Amino acid sequence: MKASAQEPPELPDPGTTADAARAAELTELLGHLTTCWDDERRQLARKLHDSLGSSMTALTMHLALLSQHLHEQPQRDRAAQMKQLLNNIIETNRKMQLALWNDKLEFLGPKAAISELVTEWGREHGIKARASLPDDDPEFTREQGVALLRCAEEGLRNVLAHAQASAVEVILDDDGDQAMLTVRDNGVGPLEAAADSFSCHGLRMLRERARLLGGTLTLGRGPDGAGAALTLVLPKQPA
Repeated sequence: MKASAQEPPELPDPGTTADAARAAELTELLGHLTTCWDDERRQLARKLHDSLGSSMTALTMHLALLSQHLHEQPQRDRAAQMKQLLNNIIETNRKMQLALWNDKLEFLGPKAAISELVTEWGREHGIKARASLPDDDPEFTREQGVALLRCAEEGLRNVLAHAQASAVEVILDDDGDQAMLTVRDNGVGPLEAAADSFSCHGLRMLRERARLLGGTLTLGRGPDGAGAALTLVLPKQPA
């Protein structure tokens, strides 16, 4: 009998191989950029604290000593105005530091950082904000902690910009295998197009950060069909 001819082996599609390599290269580059971005924000916040913050505090102390030797009321009034101005600068500097990098993230962990973020945000914007956090302090890598905090920040930012909500809740869950952070509100809910395409650059960056850590980011309506829910899920052992 005549032997049948063997089928030639299938060769990989050069286009597909090149696309996969390009995607891997872009993923690695994005990971490097996000790490550099986080480090630069952390360093800038430290500089604001160590230099500007300490200088403003010293000026406040010197002004208080000087005011003790002022006896005329116009001079004392001017000193009081200067003190108030310095206090305003110190508070602005503190808020800038917090927006850049929350030191609680590094020293106390994501739980403390998220709690402070939610409390400060609710107080500043007059919206009822509540953080639901685990009783214990879960262990996260630094990259996971940053991603969880960035998700909370981006979720609150979108609530303020789009949701028209009167209440928001930030929920952090950890079952030992994965961590899940959800920001949900009682507002108008997301547009379907925004939920599908992540047209907001902040959400797209956050989604890519989640992918780098082997996780997922989803945006949809709340569990009861009202409002919006932004959910970040990260495996405790990154892929």
